[in-house]
Amino acid sequence: MIKSVKEKIILGVDPGTNYMGYGLLKVEGTKASLICMGVIDLHKESDPYLKLGHIFERIWGIIESYLPDEMAIESPFFGKNVQSMLKLGRAQGVAIAAAVHHGVPITEYAPLKIKMALTGNGAAAKEQVASMLQRILKIPEEDMQKQLDATDALAAAYCHYLQMGRPTVEGGAKSWSDFIKKNPTKVSKRKV
Repeated sequence: MIKSVKEKIILGVDPGTNYMGYGLLKVEGTKASLICMGVIDLHKESDPYLKLGHIFERIWGIIESYLPDEMAIESPFFGKNVQSMLKLGRAQGVAIAAAVHHGVPITEYAPLKIKMALTGNGAAAKEQVASMLQRILKIPEEDMQKQLDATDALAAAYCHYLQMGRPTVEGGAKSWSDFIKKNPTKVSKRKV
């Protein structure tokens, strides 16, 4: 059950060093819809510091244009290549810095959590995630991006939207076991 929200815009970002995906969702009440999605093409720039500057400028511009209320960003996955991880971390950090400068709250999601939220399978392929988003958000084929980084970013935003709807348990508990600890008089002690 999704909690009612008057209106909110969520920016999703999929960090990358060749293509950085972005996607924007508009949430009205309990319904989410696509605003836009795309990629920031970075593969033509060879200087790594100029790439970071380009990321900052583009994310800054997207925030200025769409005024998102929150940003959901995919965390870099832990691979064996330390240099790749470092580059992805820098790209993510620059995107985060642009959001922080605008006062946009940021939530980071692991790729596995995003895939689970959309497909129910943490090992889902990018194509499966894109297909699920297309069905859920009723995105026409002509609006789908060739670069799957765009749908990965949109998936981060959609995952965040789903997390907004987690029902809260009475008493501020985060789980049933937490509820039982905080509310011992409301729970029957009998064993089944």
